[in-house]
Amino acid sequence: MPTEANAEALAKGKTECKNKFAAERANAKRANAGQAIAAECSNAHQGKLATVRNLLVAGVLVLCLFIGAMPQLHAKDVNIVDFGAVGDGVKVNTTSIQNAIDACAKSGGGTITIPAGTFLSGSLFLRDNTSLFLNKCAVLKGVADLKSYFLKGEVVNFNANAGGLQQKSFIWIDSVSNVSISGEGTIDGNGAAPAFQKGVNAGDRPFLIYVCKSKQIVIKDVRLINPAFWNLVLFENDGVRIDGLTIYGHAAWNNDGIDIDSKNVIINNCNIDCMDDGICFKSHGNKLCENVTVTNCIIASNCNPIKFGTASVTGFKNIAISNCVIRPASVSNHFHWDRWIEGVKDKISGISGIAIESVDGGIIEQITISNISMTGIQTPVFICLGSRKKPTGSIKNVIISNIVATSVSLLPSIIAAVPGYYVENVSIRDMLVTCPGGGTKKHADRVIPEKERAYPENRMYGNTLPAYGFYIRHARGITLENVQFNLKTKDARPAVMLDDAHDILLRGFKGKIAPKNNSTYRVVE
Repeated sequence: MPTEANAEALAKGKTECKNKFAAERANAKRANAGQAIAAECSNAHQGKLATVRNLLVAGVLVLCLFIGAMPQLHAKDVNIVDFGAVGDGVKVNTTSIQNAIDACAKSGGGTITIPAGTFLSGSLFLRDNTSLFLNKCAVLKGVADLKSYFLKGEVVNFNANAGGLQQKSFIWIDSVSNVSISGEGTIDGNGAAPAFQKGVNAGDRPFLIYVCKSKQIVIKDVRLINPAFWNLVLFENDGVRIDGLTIYGHAAWNNDGIDIDSKNVIINNCNIDCMDDGICFKSHGNKLCENVTVTNCIIASNCNPIKFGTASVTGFKNIAISNCVIRPASVSNHFHWDRWIEGVKDKISGISGIAIESVDGGIIEQITISNISMTGIQTPVFICLGSRKKPTGSIKNVIISNIVATSVSLLPSIIAAVPGYYVENVSIRDMLVTCPGGGTKKHADRVIPEKERAYPENRMYGNTLPAYGFYIRHARGITLENVQFNLKTKDARPAVMLDDAHDILLRGFKGKIAPKNNSTYRVVE
């Protein structure tokens, strides 16, 4: 039998086992509870993550649907050879190049590159937000076929002298915005081709580039050569910048350099050598040509290097021209001034260095022209108010300053209007002119006819005038300050002749004394 001590030890052991078992059961319960709580938290967290994922996926789907509904505009640059253009000077690439332009525009805009080669084409139309870029050895050349050039836009009588309508162009920039032409390549109008040799003032010939009713236009650095008619025409645009152009136009009649009938135009750093007018401001429609600057240009012309008119329907206002050099043209294929005008001995010369003409009823106001050096010019300054076809307009508030000129004819500078009207408020300062001389008593005694409806040109009153420096008629408020004339040979005419001239100021004036009346100027009562 177990002793009492053994009984106590056994009871104690049973108690310890019981307590240990109870503790193990309690620990197991706590562990199970913890696992349950962890599982519950994990499930809740996973549920929240799933919710977030679902929301993100839904958002992405909505965004994709929204983007898919938007127009797909991914601007893309193109090369015309990728559209089948061949630069061999033989294939006509009009369709290929136009397809490249249209594809570029459809993608949202970009650059159309013309690589090295000679690419023949007919009329091309640039679109919104496109840039035509010509590589250095690229030539975009007009095809010698009048049927390849299209008419477009409203009818504008650009060729009133011939009675013809001129709307054709090689490159069209019409009613678009944010368009440019750039690069060191060449745009060649092929104007010497027989198809374009139609004579002076003939219509149906294309301009080289026609910019019409457009905004934010830039044309820079390219060479424009051999136009069939005018080179670069700006009509009723708002915001044009022309920079660094080289223009050569002696292939056909009427090869103007740049014709401006627009507003807010900047022209810089151009080198122009052309058969007809160099930089010519025109007014064909019912809008002013205004807010224009021209600076740092070299201009060579067989006609008028800087000209306002002849077209002068509405007029010109707020225009500044500065820092330009005028020189004789490189060739004269159509004009022979030395044969046609008495006193002109140079084979090549320009007509009027600065010509300001209102003959169609328009106004000319707030014009400044400064820092001009000119050689090879028959008449340094020609200002004419006439009545060609419409009511007489006006010319007033003009300042011309810092002019150095060498003239080559018996035609002096001219300021003239028609009876009953006056050129007003013209100030000419700091002008130095070297004149050829050679005027005779017969020239000094000439009675000058009125030419109210004549085409405005320095020789409209004849090939000589009764003064060698300035002939001023029907004018008032004219200032000649620090103006000097030097003669190469003797001249029987006075330096200045005033006829129906009022409020005239001559200050610091210097010229040779005419022997007839022992005076440098003559006043006709």
